[in-house]
Amino acid sequence: MLRTVKKIIPRSVFSFFQPAYHWCLTTLGAIIYRFPARRLTVICVTGTKGKTTTIEYVNAVLVAAGFSTAVISTLRFKIGATSSRNMFKMTMPGRMFIQKSLREAVDAGCTHAIIETTSEGAKLFRHAWLFPDALIVTNIAPEHIESHGSYDNYVAAKLSIAQELESSPKPHRALFINTTNPEKEKFLALNIPIKIEYSREHARREGVSISMLGDFNLENAAAAHALGIHFHIPLETIRTAIVSVREVQGRMQPVTIDQPVPFEVIVDYAHTPDSLEAAYGAFPQNKKICVLGGTGGGRDTWKRPVMGEIATRYCDEIILTDEDPYDEDPRQIVDAIARGISGKKYTIMMDRREAISTAVHHARAGDVVLITGKGTDPYIMGANGTKTPWSDSDEARAALEQRYATNHTH
Repeated sequence: MLRTVKKIIPRSVFSFFQPAYHWCLTTLGAIIYRFPARRLTVICVTGTKGKTTTIEYVNAVLVAAGFSTAVISTLRFKIGATSSRNMFKMTMPGRMFIQKSLREAVDAGCTHAIIETTSEGAKLFRHAWLFPDALIVTNIAPEHIESHGSYDNYVAAKLSIAQELESSPKPHRALFINTTNPEKEKFLALNIPIKIEYSREHARREGVSISMLGDFNLENAAAAHALGIHFHIPLETIRTAIVSVREVQGRMQPVTIDQPVPFEVIVDYAHTPDSLEAAYGAFPQNKKICVLGGTGGGRDTWKRPVMGEIATRYCDEIILTDEDPYDEDPRQIVDAIARGISGKKYTIMMDRREAISTAVHHARAGDVVLITGKGTDPYIMGANGTKTPWSDSDEARAALEQRYATNHTH
């Protein structure tokens, strides 16, 4: 319906009325569901990357401390002991979904809600009426530039989430921000009573250990550690909870089968230059076979050759493939990535299933196959809103099973 309306109404008219429409819809939802955020301790998590993993660490800490939690994130929706996968292909669903979920959390006896808050969601006022008690800001790097119009507008959208914390009626409001965040001074300038900086170095000093792959995940764990201390949770409980998080689906997720596998297969959501470099950098000593795409048609076109350049520096074998073309020509997206590759051979396989299978079959002992860009995304998004059901981890597992079924010697 929305796509049809956009075609009928002039773009300028649609853009003018869109903010008011979304604010009214969010406000109506808050009224209908009786402002449920007032009854919960609300923790918002924003940033360019690391949000979902940070939420899983925070959730583990709170649950270990005996609290009943609700989670709204890119990965899943959780209310108490019940959890379901997020199939919306959006982090903050509209149509009053967030307010409805918070009311269900209150009715289920939850005490805390952890909400992944995005710049796209903030642009549509989906962060309104959340009355946050705390906000974690992981990092800020260029993303969604076409959607927001500029990097400054993108940062402003992130700041609007912090401003929601600033104006919240909750007592003891706290801002947690990564010390390496290049925009941290803008957040620290806000009138928020408690401001706490965290870092991976601080986590090391405090004896925080993680089970997940990637040293960069220490930053996400450090945020949960700092928040746990703020909530007066015992240090040993915090540390034990953090190390118990062994895997977050689609985030540096190892894919294995029952048979011994002499190489690693990793599925990761990395869809920005920083996150792609961090994923590749987690395996400095291994030969890397990299499967990557264009991170979505019609958006952030600037980063396509940058992703190719990063693959050039880190990957020993590069396979470029389709990802989420939407209404753009998928081959043009891949060609734009290829323009960033220099001095290294690459293969284009537009069939993502074939690309993953080829990478798995090419791997030898000690290698790492890195499949990036989609993580747990449940669909490949095509032209005119088409959705093809998809799972990178399922495809990787199927490729492993096929390899071992057809060749037991490698």
